[in-house]
Amino acid sequence: MRKSTLLVLLAGAGWPLWASLGAPRPDIVINDVAVYPESMSAASDGTVYIGSIKGIVFRAAARSAHADPWILPTPENGLLSLLGVLTDERSNTLWVCSSPNPFRSPPAVGTAALVAFDLKRGTRRASYPFPAPASVCNDITVASDGTVYATDTPNGRIFRLARGTHELAPFAEDPRLKGIDGIVFGGDGTLYLNIVTRNQLMRIERTVDGKFSGLTELTLSQPVGAPDGFRLIRGHRFLLAEGSAGRIDEVTIEGDRAAIRPLREGLIQPPAVTWVGHTAYALEGKIGYLIDPKLKGQDPGPFKAYAVPLD
Repeated sequence: MRKSTLLVLLAGAGWPLWASLGAPRPDIVINDVAVYPESMSAASDGTVYIGSIKGIVFRAAARSAHADPWILPTPENGLLSLLGVLTDERSNTLWVCSSPNPFRSPPAVGTAALVAFDLKRGTRRASYPFPAPASVCNDITVASDGTVYATDTPNGRIFRLARGTHELAPFAEDPRLKGIDGIVFGGDGTLYLNIVTRNQLMRIERTVDGKFSGLTELTLSQPVGAPDGFRLIRGHRFLLAEGSAGRIDEVTIEGDRAAIRPLREGLIQPPAVTWVGHTAYALEGKIGYLIDPKLKGQDPGPFKAYAVPLD
């Protein structure tokens, strides 16, 4: 079969054309300075969205080597520092976690919120403030029924936003959840999370009606360091960013065990990872330049998301 014919058939079947092309994808350079990105997500057409401590959402078109400012913080949208970023194509929504800058001293003021933007136009749809006490909205995942879950790192809480509702509802609160960061659904609907401060991966136990009923810590094939961004590939395969270990991994979860397979090492404090086709993207956060006295005031250089081949 001629390649051109194959591409037409793939496109007609709903398969994105970029997935059928063999050319490697480029690294993505963020077109700004002092960005300190914290999260990213990708759409099925290959567009990559990146949040930043500056409160700007950057967007890179499919196969572009640059991410440009797309959504800027304004008094109208109320964006603060952006931690979690997640595309939800079923609802045409870009979800972001807006929080007072957690790396500033003294702490920044403001109220953490889960904010929804139109995925194509970048217009703000709604904002859902986190209940007191002072919170950090950190990461986001969406269930198959459209319910959105968001993590609160310092208070050890998870909130949920059911479709058609207008405010966040408590889903889980537990001392073992303090330090929670990444959260993700597996292909079978199982909910997983990581604890960045204690280097743990956990499974959330739920009752038959979906209520929180406990936590099961997973046994890791090797230690992880400051687990952060957590993304589903498919089934029981995930991507994981390890901030303090400077690497991204493929994680395969079977029962209570998680097999860790490093994909790329030597990164500077990667907070996030996503994937497009057969490429994983590893985002360097370089947050040490904000909090490490030895690095403060120095030039962190460009901020990049590195393209890593994915099986």
